[in-house]
Amino acid sequence: MFTELWKDLQRTLFDRPLKPDLLIHNRYRIREVLGMGSYGITYLALDIQTNKTIVLKQLRKTKARTKSGLQSFQRESEILKVLQHQRVPKRLDEFQNELGYFLAMEWIQGDTFEDLIFRDHHTYSEKETVSVLLELFTIIESFHQKGIIHRDLRIPNIIKRNGKLYIIDFGLACYLSDKELQDPDDHPEKLRMRAVTVKSDLFALGHFALFLLYSAYEPQSKEEKSWEEELNISHSLKAVLRKMLQLDEPYHSVAEARTALTSI
Repeated sequence: MFTELWKDLQRTLFDRPLKPDLLIHNRYRIREVLGMGSYGITYLALDIQTNKTIVLKQLRKTKARTKSGLQSFQRESEILKVLQHQRVPKRLDEFQNELGYFLAMEWIQGDTFEDLIFRDHHTYSEKETVSVLLELFTIIESFHQKGIIHRDLRIPNIIKRNGKLYIIDFGLACYLSDKELQDPDDHPEKLRMRAVTVKSDLFALGHFALFLLYSAYEPQSKEEKSWEEELNISHSLKAVLRKMLQLDEPYHSVAEARTALTSI
């Protein structure tokens, strides 16, 4: 407990967000803080050379002091450069100065599924959920073909823009050839989500699908039940989700999951 309190104190003292209007690297003017993750602080900024709004990610100073923090930051930059995918933010710049380590990326302006579900109260039927999953399978399969896994496919990291899906935040992404990066004492669910295998992305998308399906759920009683009992979905979809969530023998590739999903 003392260790966690000390970490929180360090973040408060050393990881303060940059102020609006600050000019970074003689090029990027900070507009606002978009979010603060475990490794980085993300800003909306104006590129004064192109007059375009971009995303600027700063590695937390407390993380910049650690080997793992620097490796994670450099890996994210490299992976974005390798992917060059139309449904992923473009890597624009990477630099270091007296304020720390920075990564400039394309701004994907749209709505996250977290916004769509909890802010806009959008609901998703089984048919819509399957359609969304199939589109995401196509995107992440291209990652896997390049030996890359995302490891953080959650509703805040998947964006809908002009009817198309985009995936952001590659801070936890890694190569399939990387060594295991986990703490063996982590919660079993987190271990599955962060495992260095394609199954971790399918596991995450299984949970993502449950968020979509629960958006239309209306409780019939106060009794707590499993998702299989509560959700009114086909047996075929339940079987697919059970394998994605590793409750049954899991899929070992996106192709396997896609074949099962398209047969519904």
